[in-house]
Amino acid sequence: MRWQFCSMRCLDAFSRVMTRLIGLQEDAVVDPTDMEIAAMHAALAPLGDYVASIGMERPLADYGKKDVLRLIEVVVDAYQAHMIEEHERLAVKERAYFEARLSRQPGSSGGLR
Repeated sequence: MRWQFCSMRCLDAFSRVMTRLIGLQEDAVVDPTDMEIAAMHAALAPLGDYVASIGMERPLADYGKKDVLRLIEVVVDAYQAHMIEEHERLAVKERAYFEARLSRQPGSSGGLR
């Protein structure tokens, strides 16, 4: 069987999908989106605050289970809070865009329900 692709972009996309399907790159990590990178950055300050509260000089190997679980909670909470806030901001922006488009249509009563 011979495959033909319209572009290198399509060939690369197909190759990534097939690689995942046949398991050649089991440890492959998907690159984070800009929004995910921003959420990671948003988690840095709460992480730093937590580490400072339990002692910056303590090596991670000296953290107890309770400390590690709290550290994970702090990071995940900050990450998720940023993602939720960003999704809500985008939803407001998209709603305004679609309401404006709808209001420009002939015979429109304006606004989304």
